[in-house]
Formats: sequence, C-alpha cells, structure tokens
Amino acid sequence: MFMKMVRVLVFGLIVMSTALQAQESSESDQTTSAGVLDLAALDDMTGLLEKLRDRRVVLVGETHDRYDHHLAQLAVIKGMYAQNPDMAIGLEFFQQPFQAVLDRFIAGEIDEQGLVRESEYFERWRYDYRLYRPIFQFAREKGIPLIALNLEAELTGKVSKDGIEGLSEVDRSRIPQQIDRSDDAYKARLNEIFQHHPHPEKRNFDHFYEVQLLWDEGMAECAARWLNAHPGSRMVVLAGAGHIIYGSGIPNRLKRRIDGDLALVLPLGEAGVDPTMGDYMLVTRKQTLPRSGLLGVYLDTEKSPVRISGFSDGSGAEAAGVQEDDRLLSVAGQPVASYADIRFVLMEHSPGERVQVEIQRDNFFTGTMTHSLEVELH
Repeated sequence: MFMKMVRVLVFGLIVMSTALQAQESSESDQTTSAGVLDLAALDDMTGLLEKLRDRRVVLVGETHDRYDHHLAQLAVIKGMYAQNPDMAIGLEFFQQPFQAVLDRFIAGEIDEQGLVRESEYFERWRYDYRLYRPIFQFAREKGIPLIALNLEAELTGKVSKDGIEGLSEVDRSRIPQQIDRSDDAYKARLNEIFQHHPHPEKRNFDHFYEVQLLWDEGMAECAARWLNAHPGSRMVVLAGAGHIIYGSGIPNRLKRRIDGDLALVLPLGEAGVDPTMGDYMLVTRKQTLPRSGLLGVYLDTEKSPVRISGFSDGSGAEAAGVQEDDRLLSVAGQPVASYADIRFVLMEHSPGERVQVEIQRDNFFTGTMTHSLEVELH
C-alpha cells in the first residue's frame, strides 16, 4: 500500500536551474530563476525500483524522526529484495562493535528487546525504535543481513574533544586509514551547520569536521568490507540525508572502495531541489507515530536494578507513591533491568494508560520491601 503512496521525483525532470542556484539579483533586475517540475511526469515506486535494478548500492536518506521516510526506505528494501534477495541492509544507527548482536537477531537467537538492550540502541541512538521496527522485522523475517556501519561513539567522542591528532596509536588503528579531505564544498556546508550550533565560538570546527569525516569514511569502509566479501550481493544503505546528499559523505568514499554503480535516493526536504543532490527524490506524505506513555521519572542507570533519581513535573509515578531511590523491578508486568527494557516496554503503552509498576524499597525498620503501584502514564 505504501509503495503506491510514494511519488518519485527524477532529477532529470527539472527543466530550469533551481532556486538554490539562483543568481543574486541586481536592483534593476529583481527576477529570480526558478525550478520547474512536471508533476504529471512524477514516477512511482515501481518505476524507481526498475531504475535501481542494476545498481549495486542504493543509499536511501532520511530525516531520523520522520516515520514516512522509514516506510519509504522499507518500500525500497522490499522491492529490491523481490528483484534479488542476495542483499544486505547497512545501518547508520548501529555501531560496528555490536555487529554480533545484529547477527544474532537475524538468526533468531534474540528477540527485539534483546536487540535494543544488547546493542545499547537507546543509549547510543535514542530515536524511537518504532520508527525503524518495520525494517528490522522484515529483515529478520527474510534473513537479510543487517550491517552495523557506524564507528563507536567512544572513538568519535575523543576526536570531538582532541581531534584525530589526539588519538592514541591503538585508537588510530581502529579508524579508516584513508580520509579524503578534498571536498571543499562539503566542508563549507558543514561549517554552515556548525555555525548554527549553540555557542560555536566555544567549540572547535576542525574537530567537528574530523568527526563528520570519520563517520562518513567509517561507514563507507564498513559497507565496502561487506560488499567486497560478497561480490555478487547488493546493499541498501540507510543513513541521514546529510551523509548522502551531493555524494559528499558516504557515497564518494564508498565509490573509492568498491566496483559497481551507486544510486542516491533522498527524501524531499525543506532546502528545495537541486539536480546535483542525488539521483532520485522521494515525495512522501508526513506520518507520525502516536506518542508513547512516560512514567515521569529520572533514572540512575549505572546500577541494576535501575534506581529512581527524581521526578518530572506532574509525574504519574510520584503521584502513585513511587519515591526517590526506589528500584524498578517491573513495568506493566514485564521485568526491567535496564533503561532499554523500560523504553521497550513503555513504547507499547499510551499516555493516560494505567500500568502496574513493581518497585523495591529499603526501610530502616522493615528492611527491603517490594511494592506494586498503579501508575498513570503521561
């Protein structure tokens, strides 16, 4: 059904230079060049998939919190799988040290809760798991390998602070040895983004730039490693549009490392349309997920069981009698031993719903006691 809802803009349909490329107007000439799209000629997902048939790698961009973007990604994956099931899905949002977790998930050795817990998904990515859930479920059903593309945050965190020069020899051995810095236009776009960050004067642009390069080179190298080990296979790469647009992030760095053609598929964004952005653009209707319920608590996750360290305004947990330093044992009848467990359980429940919360509490007179409280989620 979703495949019928997605329209595909082929950049060849643009018959004039776009507003993004408009030249500055003089006082005597206030006219502006504009891009013109033949809406009657917009393609559909079936047409796009036929154009992608011979591409070895298809990079599909996203805005991370747009559910419709992820449904469009799934439509591309399903279509490519129908053409040839010998493929993998490369993912920005899992980090390379957790590849074995993804392998176990696809093999059916762990369930979804095990996936988010053992991959530290919520700690390292944080976006609502439900956004990507249909993709993960389809991959598991069909046995499609999921490839963790990203470098671990511990490495990029060090570079953000001290730059690549500040890395130890051991850490340097874990990053790509080839880092292409020749794309000046990419650097300029990143600098514009950097200047919009809070207090850019207190941060180091060179370190910010190096982190971006490491993300791009690291993901490209990881994807190439799998593709070169599977010469007859294709890959769909899912990543933020900023890592794909203009070919500057992952695509050109992947081209250096593999044989085969690439295709860049981007979601229609607010920046307009430029024929050099990529190959195809997906025009989707915005869809959002219903909000999950919250306990209204702050958590200390350093120890297990997870401890309550405070409450938000209007907390349903506090109103129900939960206290600071209580230890969470279960939520809605499901045992919880980590932040990931709590997030996973709550995403199935809505604001206003009442759930049983089991806590453990120390008391000077009675010792350690277990209590079950009914909490209204908000």
